[in-house]
Amino acid sequence: MGAICDQTYLGLDMWIGDGREGRGSGMKIMRNPDLQREWILLGMIMACGVAIMGFWQGWKSALGTGGICLALVVVLVVASIRRYRLIALMGEQIDQILHGEEISLMENCDEGDLAILSTQVKKMVRSLHEQQGNLQKEKDLLANFMADVSHQMKTPLTSIHLILSFLQEEDLAFARRRELVKKLTILTDRMDWMVYALLRMAKLEAGTVALQKKYFHISHLIQKSYESLAIPMELRGISFRSEVAEGAGMTGDIAWMTEAVTNVMKNCMEHTPEGGEVFVKVEENALYTVIFVEDTGTGIEEEDLPHIFERFYRGKNADENSVGIGLALSKQIITSQNGTIRVRNKRRENGASFEIRCYKGSI
Repeated sequence: MGAICDQTYLGLDMWIGDGREGRGSGMKIMRNPDLQREWILLGMIMACGVAIMGFWQGWKSALGTGGICLALVVVLVVASIRRYRLIALMGEQIDQILHGEEISLMENCDEGDLAILSTQVKKMVRSLHEQQGNLQKEKDLLANFMADVSHQMKTPLTSIHLILSFLQEEDLAFARRRELVKKLTILTDRMDWMVYALLRMAKLEAGTVALQKKYFHISHLIQKSYESLAIPMELRGISFRSEVAEGAGMTGDIAWMTEAVTNVMKNCMEHTPEGGEVFVKVEENALYTVIFVEDTGTGIEEEDLPHIFERFYRGKNADENSVGIGLALSKQIITSQNGTIRVRNKRRENGASFEIRCYKGSI
C-alpha cells in the first residue's frame, strides 16, 4: 500500500511540474499509475465489448459502439485531468499554508467530493490557526506572569540583602538589630505568602486540585475565617460582627472557600482604621447563597474597582505590605466552585462591600 501511495505521489508530482507547460500536461498525466490502471481496464472492457458486438450484431454496430466508448473515454480523460489538476493545486496551497502564507484554499472548487474535501481541510486549517493563536496568547500570558513575579520578588529580595548587610555590622546596637530583624521577618513572610498563593493559583489553573463537593453550613465557614484573623483584628482595634441566615449553606470545598473568604476579610481589615468594624452578612434564596463582607474604611478608588481582582494589582489605598494577590486568589477559588464575586463602595457610609454569590446550580 505504501509503495502504491509513493508511486501515485511520484506520478502526481511529475504531472504538477508539467501542468504549467500547457500542452504537455495531457501527455504527462498518462504516467500516473492510478490512471494507467483505470484506462487499461477501460480499454480491455471496451475491446471486449466491441468484439462481442462484432460477433453478435456485425462489425458496423461494433464500430458504432467503439466510437461511443471512445467518446466516453475522452470525457473521462478530460475529467481526470481536471480533477488531478485541482488535487495538485490543493496540495500546493496546503504546502503554502504550512509555510505560514495566508491564502484562501480552493475558492472555486465546485466538484462534489473535492468540494467536501476542501471544506474539511479549511476547517482543519482554521482550527490549527486558532490553536496557534491560543498558544501564542498563553505564551504572552506566561511571559507577563513571569515578569510580574520577578518584579514582585525583586523588591523584597533587594531589601533582604540590604538588611543582611546591616546585620553584619559588629557595633550594631541591640535596638537597631531588633528593628532590622523585625523588618526581615515581615519581608520573608511576605515572600512566603506570595509563593504560597502563586502555587495555589497554579494548581487551580492547571486543574490538578480535586475540589470536594460537600454540603456545609456557612456559619462554620465564617467562624473558621474569623478565627484566623481574630488576633490581628484585636491588635488593630477592629471589631467583628456577623449575621448568618438560619440554615444557610452551600455545596463545595469548605477548606478552599474558607481561604477565599479569609482573604476578603483580611483585605477589609487592612483598610479599616482603628475602632472600625468588619461586618459579614449571609443571605440565602432558591438560586444562591450570598455572603456580604463589608468594612468601615475609606473605600476603594473608582479607578481601582475594575482591577481590584487582578493579579499583583495594588490600588492607591493598598497596605504597604500588600502583595496584590489575595483577592485574585479568592476570585479564582470562588469561580472554580460555581460562584461569583464583585465589589463596590457603600453608598450611605464609608467603606467597601464585597458580594460573594454561591449558586446552587450551573450558571
